[in-house]
Amino acid sequence: MAEPHILHDNEKSDGRAVESGDGILEKIEISSEVNPKPPSSTATQQGKDFEHGETSESDNVIIRTGADASAHLIELRDDFDPALTFRSIFIASILACFQAVMHQIYAFKPTQAVISGTFIVLIAYFMGNAWAAILPRGDKLEAKWRAKGNTGAVPTLIRVVSFFNHGPWGLKEHAICSITATSASAAGEGIQVFTAQKIFYEMELSAVTVVLATISIGLFGYGLAGIFRQFLVYHVEAVYWGTLPTVKTLQGLHWGSIKSSKPVRAFWIAFAAMFFYEILPAYIWPWLNSVSIPCLAAMGATGLTAKTLNILFGGSLNNQGLGLFSISLDWQYITSFSTSLPLSYQVHQGLGIVTCMLIMLILWYGNVWNAQSQPFMATRLRTREGGTYPTSKVFIGGVLDKTAFAKYGVPELTATFAYGMFAANAAIGALITHCFLFWGKDVVHAYKDSRNKVHHDRHHDHMVKHYKETPWWWFVIVLVISFVMGLVVVLVSNITLPAWGYIAALALGCFVAPLSTLLYSRFGNGIATNNLSKMLAGLMVPERPVGNMYFAAWSHSVIANCVGLSNDLKLGEYLKIPPRVMFITQLYGTILGGFVNYVVMISIVTGNEEMLATTDGSNAWSGASLQGYNTNASAWALAHYLYGSGSKYAVVPYGLLAGALLVAAHRVFVHFYPRIGKLDTRDINLPQFIQYAGYIPYNQTQTCVIFSTVISGFFVQYYLRNHKPRIFRDYYYMVAGAFDGAALLMLFILSFAVFGAGGKPVAFPKWWGNNRGENLDLCPSTSP
Repeated sequence: MAEPHILHDNEKSDGRAVESGDGILEKIEISSEVNPKPPSSTATQQGKDFEHGETSESDNVIIRTGADASAHLIELRDDFDPALTFRSIFIASILACFQAVMHQIYAFKPTQAVISGTFIVLIAYFMGNAWAAILPRGDKLEAKWRAKGNTGAVPTLIRVVSFFNHGPWGLKEHAICSITATSASAAGEGIQVFTAQKIFYEMELSAVTVVLATISIGLFGYGLAGIFRQFLVYHVEAVYWGTLPTVKTLQGLHWGSIKSSKPVRAFWIAFAAMFFYEILPAYIWPWLNSVSIPCLAAMGATGLTAKTLNILFGGSLNNQGLGLFSISLDWQYITSFSTSLPLSYQVHQGLGIVTCMLIMLILWYGNVWNAQSQPFMATRLRTREGGTYPTSKVFIGGVLDKTAFAKYGVPELTATFAYGMFAANAAIGALITHCFLFWGKDVVHAYKDSRNKVHHDRHHDHMVKHYKETPWWWFVIVLVISFVMGLVVVLVSNITLPAWGYIAALALGCFVAPLSTLLYSRFGNGIATNNLSKMLAGLMVPERPVGNMYFAAWSHSVIANCVGLSNDLKLGEYLKIPPRVMFITQLYGTILGGFVNYVVMISIVTGNEEMLATTDGSNAWSGASLQGYNTNASAWALAHYLYGSGSKYAVVPYGLLAGALLVAAHRVFVHFYPRIGKLDTRDINLPQFIQYAGYIPYNQTQTCVIFSTVISGFFVQYYLRNHKPRIFRDYYYMVAGAFDGAALLMLFILSFAVFGAGGKPVAFPKWWGNNRGENLDLCPSTSP
């Protein structure tokens, strides 16, 4: 294993050139470096410690803060290997398409899940090493040539070979593949509006409109991420906890070996075990995703008893029930992302979900908003009689038909969904207020430190010293181009959104994006801002749900992309990717993703329109998330009728004010009571708590996975992190990353082999462990 390079503040550069291939792309890479340095003895020892699993001073440190993670969890090592090479871009292009496919597949799954970067990391690992092993290598040819006594410039043939395959597959090339791929999936954030437009409103979709709008949304989010990177990325507390499994997996695969590294051996053992296991809950035995003892014990119940059991304990299907005490043994829904978030997040999530369940039961059994005239949970607009509201008949061409509206009347919501919308608004109000009252001074200090070249994160300090920064005006150009592309779509296409509405949407995105990303960077999870987008759209562009969706696409989706692309910028810092190389690869991935996401969306939706629009779907495909998206847009398009003064759900918009007031009260409380025992009252994060206090009706309608997610998170973040710090640091992230990669690889195979993504679905034969067509958790049927 080659000795690694690591840099220390007291070392001086000797000006040594970086060894790399002689191709054009390698020259771009070298030009982005400022002061590359030789390996140090400390770095060599760190590499040995990693490889052999020996103890170090960080082994028993408990990771609590971002500063702890920077100093003890992520290594500073930098081998100065090339990043932007021909093979890294070629493989990245393939994987960007692959990631976009997976992103779209999960958009139509019954439970939304994060597509872990570890999945792409593993595929890139195999492809990159195969490329390096099979094709002629420039470094080997040059070594043979020089062994014959030759000196001077190498022959042209060797230089050409080096351009395509210069040497071993490196960590930075590997990282480029992962970052480009995730940038491509970011382009899919705005695709939801086009899917809803096709399924619910039968409006013609122009490929040019979709691609231009999707790229515009993705690029604008990236531009914002770059403009605000001083406090969203470079701050020491901006950890982006969910990306750590990807970082540790990349480092482990390149700095360790199966023979000498225990963590790497654990990785491959875990990968193999999960790969073969995942076919059981995903296809053969889906009951494993919703193990419910109460449902098993009362399978023969009927009538009111059966309905009550489903409300309390059912959760295998969307909108079935609360899923109390259901256990999921399917890792694809648990993921390393959920278990990697800090303990403070786990506590807020757990308390919020318990609160949500209690309030939902109070609403139902208290018959608030005449709750019992509708189902307990539903994501679609309802008629007064409890049926599905005929949205496509009321909105013709994306505009309200007053005659049809008079016929069908004002739609209704389930009480739980209305409450979920109220809580979502409250979380947004809390987010805005919390960022200003609790983190405002910190943001100002971060900007001042940046101007004064004071860097508290050792990883960013290393990057500043040895790589050229991306000029801020590059990001401004990206913003201008994306703005023009979006404006062309608004002016040329019939999307029912006026130009001034487009500008207002971007203004909202610019305001909320840094706030949402700030929370995400420190807690690992942000606040869903689509409710705010649709509420404002409903007020400014009334009675036009499609225009409402486009408004949200250029506000909420821009915010979501800013979060995701900021996360990738931090990944680049951890892995020492030159900033200008990051700029090129993220830009390329976002543009490529715009084309691929459109193609994949069309292929999945075609032939499945009815199921995605009108049913709760199956265990393989579901339109619940899309239905909720359309319901929200339609509801806000009828804001005057649904939420106006004196209307049934008039309290919902006031969630914004309620959330803001709660945080303001919290800030006053902190002033007088900064500590209660061991608890620092500043650590209470009301935006996160409020979000989860209304999370189930809108964001997690398949509830069988909730308890497993919470239990797994507490096990990792409380027990492992505090009582087994060395296992947490050396093994957890590697094993969790292996689980992600294996589960998602099997899912990808199943999606095209049997779930219908590549043709006709092939259902597994029905048996008690695969109760397809009915409740998979074997809760008693409520059908007459």
